[in-house]
Amino acid sequence: MENIAEISTALDTAWILIMGLLVFFMNTGFAMLESGFSRVKNTVNMLSKNVTVFFISVLAFWFIGFALMFSEANGFIGINSFLGLFLSGNKEFYSSLKHLNIPLDAIFFFQMVFAGTAATIVSGALAERTKFISFLIFTFFMSALIYPVSGHWILGKGFLYDLGVRDFAGSLMVHTVGGMAALAGVMVMGPRVGKYNKDLTPNAILGHSIPMITLGGFILWLGWFGFKMGCTFGFSPELCAHIALCTNASGIMGGLGALIGSWYFLRKPDLSMVINGLLAGLVASTASCAYVSLPSAHLIGFVAGSLTVISILSLERFFYIDDPVGAISVHGIGGIWGSLALGLFSAREHINYAHVAYPKAGLFFGGGAEQLLLQLIGILAVVVWSFIISFIVWKILKHTIGIRVSQKAEVDGLDLAEHGMEAYPGFVSSGDSII
Repeated sequence: MENIAEISTALDTAWILIMGLLVFFMNTGFAMLESGFSRVKNTVNMLSKNVTVFFISVLAFWFIGFALMFSEANGFIGINSFLGLFLSGNKEFYSSLKHLNIPLDAIFFFQMVFAGTAATIVSGALAERTKFISFLIFTFFMSALIYPVSGHWILGKGFLYDLGVRDFAGSLMVHTVGGMAALAGVMVMGPRVGKYNKDLTPNAILGHSIPMITLGGFILWLGWFGFKMGCTFGFSPELCAHIALCTNASGIMGGLGALIGSWYFLRKPDLSMVINGLLAGLVASTASCAYVSLPSAHLIGFVAGSLTVISILSLERFFYIDDPVGAISVHGIGGIWGSLALGLFSAREHINYAHVAYPKAGLFFGGGAEQLLLQLIGILAVVVWSFIISFIVWKILKHTIGIRVSQKAEVDGLDLAEHGMEAYPGFVSSGDSII
C-alpha cells in the first residue's frame, strides 16, 4: 500500500508540474499578443513588461502573497501570513492545502504561475503610455496583496467559499481581478495621445503585427488546457478529459461569436476581434469547465465571444476607455460572465468528482437561483476589492513618481525613451499609424 501511495503522489506531482509549465508558457503568448497589438515603436517596451512582470510577481508571491492566500483562514485573509513569509513552514501550516496529495513546493509552483498571469493581464491595457518603473511597482502590489486576498476568499477557503461561491480555475479569482485592475489603471492613466479627437470620436491606432497576435492567441489557447486541468491537483482521467473538451469548446465558440459579431458591427470579419473572442471564451469557461455539460460549454463560449466585441466597441466609443489589446473586455467582462454562467449551467452529473469543491446545480439544471445569487455576491465582492485597491495604488503612484511617460516620449515611442533600443533597427514605415 505504501508503494501505491508513493506512486500516486509521484504521478499527481508530475501532472501538476507539467500543467504549471503549460501555464508558464502562456507568458510567451501574452508577450506575442500584446506586442502585436502595439505599434512598432513600443514593441521592446511590451516585451520587456511581459518578461519582467513575471520576475516581480513571482518574488512578491513567494515573499508574502502565497501566505496571504493559503495560510490558516479567518475568512478575509491568511491570519498566519507573516509566519509564512518566503514559503516557510510545511503543508500543515497552509490549512486550505492540507488535503492535497502533492508536495508544498509543487503546489506553490502551480499557484505561482497563476499569480504571474493575473499581473500580466494589466500590462496590455496600459500599453504605449506607462512608465516602466511604475508598472513594476504596481505588479508587486498586485501579486503580494490584491490577487492573493481575493484568491483567499475562494481558493483559500475564505468567506466566499464558506458561502458557497465557486470558481474552479479562476474566471473570478484571476481574470476578473486582472480585468478590474486594468480598468482602474486605464481610468487613472487616460487614453493615448491621438486616440480621441476633440469631439471624442475615436481614432483607430493599429497594432503592428497580426501574425504576432495570432501566434500569441494559439499559445494562450494551448496554455489554457494546463490552466484548467492543473486545478484538479492530481490526474483524474474522466475529469481531465471533460475539462479539456469543455475548454476547447468554449474557445472555438468564443472565436465564432466574435467572428459573427465583428462581421455584423464592423462589416468585416476582424481577425483581432476573433482572437480576443477565442480568449474570452477560454476565460469564461475557466470557472465552470468541471461542472457543466459540453453543450453548455459551447454556449458559454459563444456568449463570451459576442460580449467581447460589444464590450470592446462600447468601452472605446461610449466610455472613452483606451485599451489597446482589449484586456478589460476579454478578462474583466469575460471573467464576470464566466462566473455568472456557473450559476446558470452547473449540472449534477458533472460535479461529483473527488477533490473538487462542487457547486449547487445551476438555474437551468434544476437548482433554482441559489448558486446564481451566490456567484453574484462573489462577483460584487471581488470587483469592488480589486478595482478600489488597484485604483488607490495607481493614484498613489500617479501623485508620487508618476505613471505616464511624457508626451514627447509617447510620440517618439517607449522603446527608445524607456529602453534605448528598437525592436526592428533600420525598419522604415510607410504609414504614421504604425510608427
